[in-house]
Amino acid sequence: MTDAWARTSLVGRGKGTDRSGGRGWRRAQGALHGRPLTRKENLRRGERMKSVVDEISLYLAAGHYSKMGDSSVSTGHGAVTRVLFCGPYWPAATNYTREYLQDHPFIQVDEVGLEQVPDVIQNYNLCVVKNRRIDSDIIAKATQMKIIMQYGVGLEGVDVNAATEHRIKVARIPGNTTGNAVSCAEMAIYLTLGILRKQKEMDTAVNRRDLGLPVGETLFGKTVLVLGFGAIGVEVAKRLRPFGVKVLATKRNWTSDTLPCGADVDEIVDKKGGPEDMYDFAGEANIVITCMALNNETAGIVDHKFLSSMKKGSYLINIARGRLLDYNAVFDHLKSGHLAGLGIDVAWMEPFDPEDPILKFPNVIITPHVAGVTEYSYRTMAKSVGDTALQLHSGEPFTGIEFVN
Repeated sequence: MTDAWARTSLVGRGKGTDRSGGRGWRRAQGALHGRPLTRKENLRRGERMKSVVDEISLYLAAGHYSKMGDSSVSTGHGAVTRVLFCGPYWPAATNYTREYLQDHPFIQVDEVGLEQVPDVIQNYNLCVVKNRRIDSDIIAKATQMKIIMQYGVGLEGVDVNAATEHRIKVARIPGNTTGNAVSCAEMAIYLTLGILRKQKEMDTAVNRRDLGLPVGETLFGKTVLVLGFGAIGVEVAKRLRPFGVKVLATKRNWTSDTLPCGADVDEIVDKKGGPEDMYDFAGEANIVITCMALNNETAGIVDHKFLSSMKKGSYLINIARGRLLDYNAVFDHLKSGHLAGLGIDVAWMEPFDPEDPILKFPNVIITPHVAGVTEYSYRTMAKSVGDTALQLHSGEPFTGIEFVN
């Protein structure tokens, strides 16, 4: 719908009408009311319709001139709050947020390539980073920015200190309230079963028209170490229990206020420990599942020392962040046979390199960073982002997100 069409159709200011809409227009409208409208009634109606058209005109202008003009978040009529999604990956995040906000023309949602972010970020009020590194240089350009947030929980790509210095709030969406933790936990089980039952070898057997091969292993009877016991770790442990496994878990702090609400740890964990216990626990486990957050302390934590402490013939699953794993250490332990299998949803460098030597091992399964990408989690997180934009626009208190600064 063009601006001119909207004005002509909704207000009736087309050719042949006077400034009040014309006698013919008043007669037509009067027919709808059972009597002709008075001139005063028609003028009042015209004023109301003009207000509607002004809103539509604003919407059209916002769509055509998305990167121009003032980007303020004034709550007065005529303001547009602009939301920037960084990069083309995880497209459902942008699409679902747009769908959620489709009836709110004063919220504009844009997506730009990763390399374009530094050039346009000054035009936006809310930034959803996805996998774009938002460093101090980019933050310094974000003169209209109010909130930087992740479509999920991981904020390792945001310079929180720089954002704080520029009075920009940084937020995540708690995984235990959106279905993200549940979705990631299901992926952990999927990868674990895929490795135990030798998914790649099964594909080969089908292509060769073989039957009864390969011989896999059961999850039943295994000991599983969950590294990191936040919202995702809790959901992983819940789903492991029905398989008849022994669950070990490490967490920096086991106080009740650091655990997800409603988590009955003693029901789902057989042995608890801190970071200092991870090597001993690895020696007991048949399977290790990493659920840690990535930070300066945890980067590369699954290294030669840790992998060597695992049992020979054990399995490693990673649904958290690729850089938790030391690439060379993982490669060496796969090559030597010390690791019987690797299942990962995240990689050291993303997007994934299909020629990566690690992917050539028959006992490696990789998925394209989709652990949290489900209808359930993405629709819920789209609502969180959309509500944040609406609350930012209106000045209402924020709900459904967790600020870290």
